[in-house]
Amino acid sequence: MYLFIYHLKTHGPRLGAKTRFALFSISECSYKLSHLKERLFLDFNYSIKVYKQYFNFAASHFLIFDDGSREPLHGHNYRVMVKGEAPKLEGDMVFDFLDIKPIVREVCDSLDHKLLLPKENQHLKIHDKGKSFKLTTPDESEFVIPKQDVLVLPISNTSAERLAIYICEEITRITQERFNFRFSAFEVEVEETPGQSAVYAHKETL
Repeated sequence: MYLFIYHLKTHGPRLGAKTRFALFSISECSYKLSHLKERLFLDFNYSIKVYKQYFNFAASHFLIFDDGSREPLHGHNYRVMVKGEAPKLEGDMVFDFLDIKPIVREVCDSLDHKLLLPKENQHLKIHDKGKSFKLTTPDESEFVIPKQDVLVLPISNTSAERLAIYICEEITRITQERFNFRFSAFEVEVEETPGQSAVYAHKETL
């Protein structure tokens, strides 16, 4: 048994799009309609992208490699860009720009002018000395840093990739706590030098 259905030459109802009749079996029709439904509904999203000049932080760090070796202590002027998605609009918006901008800035400011340390790195030993931290690494380097100049993060390394994950988790946590809102997907890009950045994208399991 065969059925006639319309077949669009384009993927959407654009002006001027031509149609033609084609002969398909029932199984072929079922597959094509399922594919069309997926394109029309499952992949449909709204998004906002925010990148402001003040989404930045200056911080020092050193990467620790798998063999225990490390980079010299150095710093970057980091910049941050975020993108949030939602399957539908609330009040004609994905999320209010006036609400998301202070959150991103708050997270960036918390990292600003700090030595960033990875709490979960097996090669870095962080000793609490009261008003300071003493750091030791496998190459027998030792650092003593005042606590107010240090931020110990729940990550395994201070790479741009791991910082992007941390920033993403912080922003989405705050939006959930303050606005009871969850993006269907959220993306953070961390640029450590011009033309050199890492991106982390998180999708919610609905």
